[in-house]
Amino acid sequence: MEKHSNMNMPAQDDLYLLQSIQKGNRKAFDHLFRMYYPVLCTYCQHYVEPEEAKEIVQDTMLWLWEKRETLAGIQSPKHYLFTTVYHRAIRHLEQNEMRRQAHATYHERTMTLLEDIDICLLNDLSHHIRTALAQLPPAQREVFLMNRFRDMTYEEISKQLNISPQTVAYRIRQALAFLKEELKDYFPLALLMLDMKLIF
Repeated sequence: MEKHSNMNMPAQDDLYLLQSIQKGNRKAFDHLFRMYYPVLCTYCQHYVEPEEAKEIVQDTMLWLWEKRETLAGIQSPKHYLFTTVYHRAIRHLEQNEMRRQAHATYHERTMTLLEDIDICLLNDLSHHIRTALAQLPPAQREVFLMNRFRDMTYEEISKQLNISPQTVAYRIRQALAFLKEELKDYFPLALLMLDMKLIF
């Protein structure tokens, strides 16, 4: 690895580093990381805040190491890394905009709900919902809360819990059926409160 100590290495040496990484050479990865991390962070900061840029670049480099065995078709590591960081930065901006819009929608729906309902009824219903949630079987309650309150997709839940997406869907259906029965007198409003995470 001594021949790669020069930071201004030619493209063929750059590619040699990537080929070494593909074979699991951690020293080669560490060298590539040290070489590209500062410039990628500086580049990424043109799109996002400095701390966000660092996180994006770190995630990109970690992804490169984890997926090293699938990178055989890459001819220019430099081009690949800059392009990947760019797309991740743009995706981050898009997600932030979607989150901002969701927060604005949430606020509007909350204000509408508060205008149309007595606050004492809201408190009472919140209590009933929490009680009903506590009565769910643990497996159903876990996936339901992950989906409703942490905004995790069925696929994300299945990976985290090591169960199939079909099992996730089944448990959520069962949870909803139970809640519908327990909260039948005001289920539509209860469901709206769950969707808005307005449980306190």
